[in-house]
Amino acid sequence: MIKILTDSASDIDIEEAKNLGIDFVPMKVQFGQEEFLDGVNLSHKEFFEKLIENNEFPKTSQINEFQFNEKFEELTKDGSQLLVITISSKLSGTYNSAVQAAKKFKGKVFVLDSLNVCIGERILVQYAIRLVKENKLSITEIYDELNNKKDKIQLMAVLDTLKYLRKGGRISAFTAFAGNLLSIKPVISVIKGEIKLVGKAIGSKKSNNLLNQLVEKCGGIDFSMPYGLVYSGLSDEYLQKYLADSEQLYKGHVKDMKSIPSYMIGSAIGTHVGPNAVGVAFYALNQESANDKK
Repeated sequence: MIKILTDSASDIDIEEAKNLGIDFVPMKVQFGQEEFLDGVNLSHKEFFEKLIENNEFPKTSQINEFQFNEKFEELTKDGSQLLVITISSKLSGTYNSAVQAAKKFKGKVFVLDSLNVCIGERILVQYAIRLVKENKLSITEIYDELNNKKDKIQLMAVLDTLKYLRKGGRISAFTAFAGNLLSIKPVISVIKGEIKLVGKAIGSKKSNNLLNQLVEKCGGIDFSMPYGLVYSGLSDEYLQKYLADSEQLYKGHVKDMKSIPSYMIGSAIGTHVGPNAVGVAFYALNQESANDKK
């Protein structure tokens, strides 16, 4: 039997993991002296309530080797093999912790660096679930297939504010101040496992159009593979605006715009992007364009 384990940076929480038939390890989130387990006793909605109300910037911590060791023992004791998909090694030490723990479980535990996060990591997990359910490939063949396909994953998002990137030390206070004065909305992407600024526009409509142009640059969305949208904060208002501005991308591929899978961003990325961000993740149809972008 092949089992799948991921971390909460995929924005899959404990209940959804159970429904998907997989397991997960939560990251820790700290607001001042309060510590929570992401996706266990802190929902995505509760995270944003605290983020908006709290003056202290939250801290997230990587999953350590001991936590993985416990999970690996629990999930392999019945003789199962375990496929572990983690947040990008460029964004967290979680992958390295999993690799160290897996050394005691040779032939049983296989650790894959998603080189992604949030919904980009999620759609890799969803593809893994599909492959395991098909029951046609060995765990090493599934591992190789995921490793090959992960380079085609594109994750792009429009942020509403630069405030949280500044709080997290990602940009200077002056840049954030000037950007907010001009209502500049940055567009970010995960490139080779790291979060990069790939564009900026004034106003939500122009930034949504820029996001769509970047999607088209990759040759569009492979609708035969997992894909979806994400939003952050306590309202999906900006998600609805994006849907209204993006119908041409999805027309003819989906039943209607409401049927497009959408999820709320959790703490791993929510800490840095803040509320009212909107993102899209998909497997690019044009591998060459995807690689050029990277």
